[in-house]
Amino acid sequence: MAEGFNETYLTLAGHARFNKLRYLFFFIFLTVYIFISFTDSLIAFLICSQRSLHKPMYVFIAALLLNSLAGSTTIYPKLLSDFLSERPVVSRSACLCQAFFIYFLGGSAYMLLSVMAFDRYVSICEPLRYATLVSPSAVAALLLLAWLLPAGLVVGAVVLAGRLRLCRFRLDRLYCDIYSFLNLSCGSTLVNNVYGLLCNATIMFLSIVFVVFSYSRILVVCLRQSGSFRGKAVRTCLPHLLVFINYSVCTVFEIVNNRMQADVDAIVPAVMSISIVIITTLFNPVVYGLKTQEISKRVKKLLCYRRTEG
Repeated sequence: MAEGFNETYLTLAGHARFNKLRYLFFFIFLTVYIFISFTDSLIAFLICSQRSLHKPMYVFIAALLLNSLAGSTTIYPKLLSDFLSERPVVSRSACLCQAFFIYFLGGSAYMLLSVMAFDRYVSICEPLRYATLVSPSAVAALLLLAWLLPAGLVVGAVVLAGRLRLCRFRLDRLYCDIYSFLNLSCGSTLVNNVYGLLCNATIMFLSIVFVVFSYSRILVVCLRQSGSFRGKAVRTCLPHLLVFINYSVCTVFEIVNNRMQADVDAIVPAVMSISIVIITTLFNPVVYGLKTQEISKRVKKLLCYRRTEG
């Protein structure tokens, strides 16, 4: 390969670990992507089209699912193309662009889950103030904050990473991320790492603290109420709690996965990264489609109607 090509393009070496079964993985990921695209779009469409679902809780669910769909589109099409390629490569700028959207949408997911925890907290603990605290204008402001804050923080991380000179051009990954990109650089990445820690603390740590605080307050209120009240609260909060725990666990594994790349055989981070992609993108539509009673009922009604029409 020419030297000029090496200076511009990076090899996604993680795919080499799956070469013998690449067509099988292509089919699996294509099926998963079609399922995610269909279910996320269907649930978001139902929430937008059904007036009875025009409530803050469902608006936040639609935003989270559309955020997940955007994240899937950031990863899956390139992934599918690379499984069919003899030597998967990505340009430096395209790698940073993909890393930006992965981190931006990942941070937005955390922020949206925090906003949903706030909605549940007000609904259960401050029901008389719900209409005031979670008004349409407040919902719009919270959604803007959930998307604009992570975008601004991640732009800074990408700009800092883009200024580095690279000495290596091989990523043992299936897709690009900023931490792996930094490991290819020649010089010091201290500023990048400190900034990254500050970003994680701002989004991830504060989100976890807020969610834990919200559910602690909800638990206290539920313990004082009747069994029927507690049952309703559990049905309302369980899908959100399951998604938040799943997302937090996968995020921790991704952080560990990034840190262990230099210490283990390359197939381990490759397998972990492929597992994390599938789990995080599949979990949201499955949980909200099956565990949220009102949405599940609407989905079944729509599918049964389509079948009858056919």
